[in-house]
Amino acid sequence: MRRGIAATALAATLALAATACGGSDSDGGKADGPVTITWWDTSNATNEAPTYQALVTEFEKANPTIKVKYVNVPFDQAQNKFDTAAGAKGAPDVLRAEVGWTPAFAKKGYFLPLDGTDALTDQAKFRPNLIKQAQFEGKTYGVPLVTDTLALVYNKALFAKAGITKAPATWDELKADAALVKEKAGVDGYWGSTAGYYAQPFLYGEGTDTVDAAAKKVTIASAPAVKGLETWKGLFDGPGLHKADVTADAYAHIQDAFVNGKVAAIIQGPWEITNFYKGSAFKDKANLGIATVPAGSAGKAGAPTGGHNLSVYAGSDKAHAAAAMKFVGFMTSAKSQETIALKNSTLPTREDAYTAQVKADPGIAGYQGVLTAAQPRPELPEYSSLWTPMDTTLPKVADGKESVADATKSLQQDMAKLVPAFTK
Repeated sequence: MRRGIAATALAATLALAATACGGSDSDGGKADGPVTITWWDTSNATNEAPTYQALVTEFEKANPTIKVKYVNVPFDQAQNKFDTAAGAKGAPDVLRAEVGWTPAFAKKGYFLPLDGTDALTDQAKFRPNLIKQAQFEGKTYGVPLVTDTLALVYNKALFAKAGITKAPATWDELKADAALVKEKAGVDGYWGSTAGYYAQPFLYGEGTDTVDAAAKKVTIASAPAVKGLETWKGLFDGPGLHKADVTADAYAHIQDAFVNGKVAAIIQGPWEITNFYKGSAFKDKANLGIATVPAGSAGKAGAPTGGHNLSVYAGSDKAHAAAAMKFVGFMTSAKSQETIALKNSTLPTREDAYTAQVKADPGIAGYQGVLTAAQPRPELPEYSSLWTPMDTTLPKVADGKESVADATKSLQQDMAKLVPAFTK
């Protein structure tokens, strides 16, 4: 979008804006003292938040007329809390929003468009697919802060013990490798997740998705989707394949087994890099193998593009919006992203932040290598919500209580309710 058009749109939006958590200015946006903006950070309070808090302090020193009220909000609560607060015109000036939330909140009018503002002066430096993912109806409502995708992570030592010299490229190869690991190393070779997000690569592997956003059609019950989920189900039963864990603590069980060498491979994202290194199996970081998720029968491999954007609340007044945009620009700069990557082992969203020092971390370097296979999410505000019914239904399939065919039929009905304009 051209800068002039963006500025006009922004001015119109700000003219209608209400007050934010940082307060309002009755003199048209001119504050007598420092402007205090509120930032809701949704990062891990233990492993990641200290890095962000240090950057807030650095920003305040460089910008004495702006103060930042830092609030760490648990990720699993943040979406609903912001939705409620924004509806009451009392949301924070800046939100660290999961990429799927960005178009959804933009559709509701809760975010300001950032094209041509201080928040997005370096737009060309960011990965184009991440900018596209932060857009809704042609305008950009978030600046990418960190990105992620799923990968096959594996224990190189256990693979070597089984005589495996390279990561499996297909799901069939993964099954064969899992059996070898069980035979030669005495532990399971693979443990899969029953969560909907982790089943997504199996759909991509068959060249399909939960929905066809362009055609406005629910496709979860299509033949390719059924085939992909049959492959997914088949990885819970067989030599070296760990049975499905359908308990509430499944995520923790799978993660713990992997980092302590009790299973050779799982599908996981880079948000766990720091926790990988804390496990007994990866005290030597070089033992961590990272590869693109295996391909399906269609010869395609890939996983969803995830991550977080920084967005500015549309209810902030002019002074707070301007300060918020300056803050967003600082936090997403190459220097800040390099700091975040070095401290938190997360993936930058701009190429100039992948410095030699950042890429010296084998976890970051490994995940950077699989980003090219990451599939951008369609511009569909409801897209992320489609995994919710899968989270309920897929454990029943993995546990043998429901067939894939029956499950996809019920999922088709459930998803159709979330996107009522789509055909089944």
